[in-house]
Amino acid sequence: MNRDTIRVTGSDASSYLQGQISQDVDALSDGDTAWSLVLHPTGKMVALFRIHRVGVDEFLLDVDAGHTEGLLARLRRFVLRTDVSFEETETAIATPIEWPGAEDPADEGQRILAGMPRMGAEITDETIPGEGGQRMIDLAVSFTKGCYTGQELVARIDSRGGNVPRPIRVLVADGPIAVGDPVMVDGTTVGEVTSSAGEVGLARVMRKIELGAGVSVGAASAVVTEPARS
Repeated sequence: MNRDTIRVTGSDASSYLQGQISQDVDALSDGDTAWSLVLHPTGKMVALFRIHRVGVDEFLLDVDAGHTEGLLARLRRFVLRTDVSFEETETAIATPIEWPGAEDPADEGQRILAGMPRMGAEITDETIPGEGGQRMIDLAVSFTKGCYTGQELVARIDSRGGNVPRPIRVLVADGPIAVGDPVMVDGTTVGEVTSSAGEVGLARVMRKIELGAGVSVGAASAVVTEPARS
């Protein structure tokens, strides 16, 4: 799984990140790695990434390859009289990628079946955090850390039981499906495939379509399925 890495340094690195990302930076010990989100002030997503604490004043962040520009721009946006620096680096986070339900998240089929969202596919500038699924929220969001930019939308959706207009769903079909295929129910389009690997896919689907529902995807029939468990 190709990842790009950013190094964060400075005497204010920890406190600055604590106010900007969804993970509890203060709870990370040296050598710890965790998932996190960074959001626009509106609460829509900029990136799903990992944060690794190297030391007191140094962190590594890694994100799906090709998506450092947006992450860097957002992280630098509110730097003002703050001792924190961001730079791209070739130093990778040594901790393997882990995601519940996927023994090997680099395997596209396993990633999809585990409901693991990908930047540029399931996650865009229009994605709200709840659409990424409860698993992503559980891994990447702290509800006890205090304030960070964009948290209001996350907290509001959580208080409503995680209901969002178009959650990302796992589809298991009886034939090949492709990115961009419409997801249909009774002739009405209810979603669109965002990732695919053979007969499995991820799609943004209207929330009225429940787990276990049958849908049409291109020429195939599919079932909306719960993400794989570990």
